[in-house]
This record gives sequence, C-alpha cells and structure tokens, in this order.
Amino acid sequence: MRDSNGLQAGERVWLTRAVDFSSSLRYRVPDLDDRENRRLFGRKALQHGHNYHLEVTLRGVPDPVTGMVIDLKDLQDILDREIMARFDHRDLNRDTPYFEKVVPTPENLVRVIRGILDDALPSGMLAAIRLQEDADTWVEWLEPESDR
Repeated sequence: MRDSNGLQAGERVWLTRAVDFSSSLRYRVPDLDDRENRRLFGRKALQHGHNYHLEVTLRGVPDPVTGMVIDLKDLQDILDREIMARFDHRDLNRDTPYFEKVVPTPENLVRVIRGILDDALPSGMLAAIRLQEDADTWVEWLEPESDR
C-alpha cells in the first residue's frame, strides 16, 4: 500500500545536498624534511588550494506528514556549522586539527568529513559522500547497505 506521497510504508529514499568550499593545503608528512616531502608529493608538497564540491547523501524513510527525510534547512544548518565553518577559506594544515599529522589528501578529507557528519546527523542517515577536488578528480565514500 502506498501513502499519499506514492511511497510504500517504510520505503527509503536518498536525498543529496551539495556545498562548495575553498581550502588551502600542502601535502606534508611532518616527520619528513621538505626535500623528502617534495620527492613524495611533487608540486602538491607546496602550498596550493582547491575549490571543493561536496555532495552529502542521506538515506531515510520520509516523514508521513511532511514527506521529508530531513528538513533541508536543518541539513543546510548542519553543513554550514560542521563543514563550512571548519573548512571554508581555511588552511587545512594550519587551521584545523585534522591534518597536523595526516596528509590532507581528498581520501583523508572524505574520512574526516564522514566522521564529523556521522556524529552530527541522526544515526544511520548518512549514506554517501562525494568530494570533488577539481574537474576530473573526486573521492566517494559509500555506507554499506543494511537493514537499519
């Protein structure tokens, strides 16, 4: 039986919201000298920046009254507070605690964002994250399907 929104009872949907932020960074292993970091990472060992495009996908059962998985204003507030305030126009190495000892690759940045959002969102809602570093490079994290 379908509800007034056309969904079967308990049927999950996926909702994606995107934000853009700019950050500067350099690939650097703190225990290595500048020469070794340059050998490992090439030009990325020098200070540079990216205009990131972040897509956050949530999974849930729409509320039977509102038809929403989450209010988009609430989701935007979470993204503003948890992502934009931490990373937009910041130096990932110097202005955040996340990359003092970890290289700020897009893979590591997605892992950090996942941990932050997993704590900020209702349990089991975070389904996927896609972080695009430039036109031809992105990283995705996908939550395995479960019967949550």
